[in-house]
Amino acid sequence: MSKGAQTREAILDTASRLARTVGLGGLTIGTLASSAELSKSGLYAHFRSKESLQLAILEHARTRFVTEVLAPSLSTPRGEPRVRRLFESWLFWDAKEGGCLFVAASSELDDQPGPVRDFLVGVQQDWLDSLAEVFRTGVAAGHFRSDVDPEQFAFEEDGVMLSYHMSSRLLGDTLSADRARRAFDALLDRARTQ
Repeated sequence: MSKGAQTREAILDTASRLARTVGLGGLTIGTLASSAELSKSGLYAHFRSKESLQLAILEHARTRFVTEVLAPSLSTPRGEPRVRRLFESWLFWDAKEGGCLFVAASSELDDQPGPVRDFLVGVQQDWLDSLAEVFRTGVAAGHFRSDVDPEQFAFEEDGVMLSYHMSSRLLGDTLSADRARRAFDALLDRARTQ
């Protein structure tokens, strides 16, 4: 990796961490330059606009999410073990300082049309499709009933995580992870083959 690519990666690590707490809209070039110990002009050389910075942050976060959450889960045996590993990895991701950037950005951008929102919509839809596909492999492995709708399962699993995010981040509920696991277990119980 070239020095410029390493610098860009370090900037995006810092930007992603900041965006988790202040939001994409709250992240300014000045704040990022200060945190990354760069000049504004140095930062501008990497990202020509706030919009291109926001898109780069989301792309960077998606790459990290795939590396830290999705890829390790796909190395787990198909069926319930894979579905459960994916959920636990996702829970760990959201428990990081600042929570999940995608959840925060979804709330922030839901009514703001434009390329950043469009990119986020694509990321979120890809994630729901991935959840449904991992569930389908569990059906094929005989762990789950074939009459359970994979898209509905993904929708409900996503709902559990959204509830966990709000409960842990906004309400400070120290039992939120346990509650999320119980809700997920109930979802699995309804989907399992008898």
